[in-house]
Amino acid sequence: MSRIAERPLLSTRWESRDRHRYLTIPAVSGMAIAAALAVFGLPPLDLHGPLHFLGVMDPACGMTRGVRLVLRGDLVAAFRYNPASPLVVAVMSLAVLRAAYGRLTGRWLTVRLRWSPGLLTALAIAVIALEVNQQLHASLLLARH
Repeated sequence: MSRIAERPLLSTRWESRDRHRYLTIPAVSGMAIAAALAVFGLPPLDLHGPLHFLGVMDPACGMTRGVRLVLRGDLVAAFRYNPASPLVVAVMSLAVLRAAYGRLTGRWLTVRLRWSPGLLTALAIAVIALEVNQQLHASLLLARH
């Protein structure tokens, strides 16, 4: 049996420092921004790229509105704008909880993911499916709300 087959897909361990700081800072910042959007509403700025206005959606289209709606408790509408938005909120929330626990205790949970061809294929299929879904909902995503 090869060494790769012996390693688990996901492994965790506790460490004395934050080895995922590159994820912690954006997650904490993202949740703060998302909370502000949930309370104060969407900004008047339109930060879409030029392809968006030509009707070409990307997998992240609707994510801002979707995340805002998740935090406001409207999962159905959030899923309609972007099916990945509840997952993004869940991952950011776990990262914020991990950061708070690490700061309080000095023990950081380190999570390692073993990238494999099967995992990469599954991720690619998920992104393609999300892209197709978002393109099918272009009229909703182009509307100003």
